[in-house]
Amino acid sequence: MDLSSPTLWWLLAGALVAAELATGTFYLLMVALGAAAGALAAHAGLGATAQVATAALCAAGATAAWHFKRARSPRSAPAESNRDVNLDIGERLQVPEWQPDGSARVSYRGAMWAVRFAGSGQPAAGEHVIVALRGNELSVDTAPAR
Repeated sequence: MDLSSPTLWWLLAGALVAAELATGTFYLLMVALGAAAGALAAHAGLGATAQVATAALCAAGATAAWHFKRARSPRSAPAESNRDVNLDIGERLQVPEWQPDGSARVSYRGAMWAVRFAGSGQPAAGEHVIVALRGNELSVDTAPAR
């Protein structure tokens, strides 16, 4: 069985997509897009050199475009203060009293937690909002008025 150029390009594109699924490297999809462009160039009847050039230019362009798109997108917050990672971020709790070192022990979600004041100024008893979770210690700031 003799495989045509477009078939080889499509097989390469499929193999690159499979490799991306196995490794999670999104850039391999951009290279697979280049292989698909090479397949389309082969279907159009272009020669081998033009097919490779089309595939290379498309893959390089797609990779560069994805790189610049990712560079411009905002970075997510660190895991310790990211509500997408920890649903306690942004929740309110009552701190009855503070120790001189800015720490306290509070009951939150049915358990005792160590709390550290992360705001500016001196901590005061009252309602606070969780801004981060560092290990088993809650970092809190004074809660804004509702």
